[in-house]
Amino acid sequence: MGTKLSVNINKFATLRNSRGGNNPDVVKAAIDAQRFGADGITVHPRPDERHIRYNDVREIKKIIVTEFNIEGNPREQKFIDLVLEVKPQQVTLVPDALGQLTSDHGWNTLEHKDYLRKIITVFKNAGIRVSIFVDPDPQMIEGAYHTGTDRIEIYTEEYAHKFTTDKETAIKPYKSAAEKATELGLGINAGHDLDMNNLKYLKHQIPYIDEVSIGHALICDALYLGFENAIQLYKRQLM
Repeated sequence: MGTKLSVNINKFATLRNSRGGNNPDVVKAAIDAQRFGADGITVHPRPDERHIRYNDVREIKKIIVTEFNIEGNPREQKFIDLVLEVKPQQVTLVPDALGQLTSDHGWNTLEHKDYLRKIITVFKNAGIRVSIFVDPDPQMIEGAYHTGTDRIEIYTEEYAHKFTTDKETAIKPYKSAAEKATELGLGINAGHDLDMNNLKYLKHQIPYIDEVSIGHALICDALYLGFENAIQLYKRQLM
């Protein structure tokens, strides 16, 4: 089926929250993203609700016709309760610290194996596919396999950072990580700092990626290109 594009709409909520009220309308952003061709919608509610609010998640669930992916830190009971209430198609577990600006590392799947196995079982028993955020380290991929997760989401900030100077060096650890995941039967997602410049090369080098989740860069591009056009341009990078 090819690589799916899940559009992270957190930045719509950030803009709305900066002025109060409901402009832009986050639920309408989700509706439009789907209408414009997104294969899924991603949200990342944080405990301080500084962008996506927990009630936004509930309202978006009502209108989802594609895939719904909720990211967050499962050490927050409020997050666990929300996911079990909403029952998205996928939950992506991220080891964020309280108040963290943005996700900046994957799980240590060896150190946290027992905890991850326990919480992953909770979500899988509810019929929710589980993906966990990991760095491109084969040892961490091996550890992820032993947690029982369905997929991994490879953290791509380092790839994006190095891509502009040496794309072959940048992609090398990601190819190794993806090959290890495939060998173990894990699905592969990718995300963080992917954009119009580096996405096509990632896709061509790792053509079996199941899904990419992109928010910040796509929304920035949408300011100049329009939301529908930006979504379509990103989807073309995945062909």
